Amino acid sequence: MPRFEEWHTSGPGVERKIFKPGKTIMSMMVTMKSGAIGKAHSHPHEQLSYVVSGRLQLEMNGEFSVAEAGEQFVIPGDAVHEVTALEDTVVVETFTPLRADLLATITDSE
Repeated sequence: MPRFEEWHTSGPGVERKIFKPGKTIMSMMVTMKSGAIGKAHSHPHEQLSYVVSGRLQLEMNGEFSVAEAGEQFVIPGDAVHEVTALEDTVVVETFTPLRADLLATITDSE
């Protein structure tokens, strides 16, 4: 099982590194190869996705938008969303409250 701050594969062309969380907020870094897809899903957590490098297309509630390096998406809780990397992309995602489903995929490294 991966540990905090170790890279692990979460889908074809997608790797993520989950950072140690605070009490009510957490973040992770995600790398996506060009053409990789973060399949449609929803969760009750509010999410910010900040594009560090590359370009990312978001489909949310049937609408499309694109963010480039230095821009971010705001994804409300329960919104169905899917992302596609338009080129190799690095994203920092922040969630509140904590996503127990993601935290369950890693162990404490201490």
